[in-house]
Amino acid sequence: VQFVVSGGGLVQPGGSLRLSCVASGFTFSNYAMSWYRQAPGKERDSVAIISSTGVTNYADSVKGRFTISRDNAKYTVYLQMNSLKPEDTAVYYCKRTARADSWGQGTQVTVSS
Repeated sequence: VQFVVSGGGLVQPGGSLRLSCVASGFTFSNYAMSWYRQAPGKERDSVAIISSTGVTNYADSVKGRFTISRDNAKYTVYLQMNSLKPEDTAVYYCKRTARADSWGQGTQVTVSS
């Protein structure tokens, strides 16, 4: 099982980024997928979840600003991040929801002027 995350970078407050996570090693369409983030000195937290059927759920801190989606044919889950704030700065990861998968390398998102 492997996850390759891309799309991070430096963005100004109010800007947007779209993260991508390409999965391999399992039947992607059968599993819920999650995005997580870890800010410096803080614990890793769940940001958004999408079920195998497309039902979504978000942390309160990102609700209305972030959108999770998936393309089962491409084995890919996305995180569209709009209206970014400095407190969104973190390393972002994806993996299967509630599975003991390895975290992978993540992608750095920095929101700063």
